[in-house]
Amino acid sequence: MKKNIIAFAIIGVILVTSIVAVLIINSGKEDGAYVTVEVNGVEVARYGLDRDGEYVLNGGTNTLRIENGTAYMIDANCPDKTCCAFWRRIDQSGETITCLPNLLVVKVHSGESAPEIII
Repeated sequence: MKKNIIAFAIIGVILVTSIVAVLIINSGKEDGAYVTVEVNGVEVARYGLDRDGEYVLNGGTNTLRIENGTAYMIDANCPDKTCCAFWRRIDQSGETITCLPNLLVVKVHSGESAPEIII
């Protein structure tokens, strides 16, 4: 009986600690203003989240959609398409969508909306 109480106490402490950690991490996030697109670690484009659109990235390997202040991947030419099956749209500072086969990262930033940069 005593072992069960200790086990439940440990599980409870771990659960409470996890919830507090998630709350602390999420409290620091800000609404995103724009996304940057990096290919192989080099920034190649910026798009404001305030302007809806569809953007072909990385020479056609991926297609990004920005809609209602959120960004999400709608197409990729990689076999698993994990970036397209991402469980939610991104709109908070620091959130990312990553397509590893195509070496592509889309990241949300806060602050003033940056002008589009396409290299």
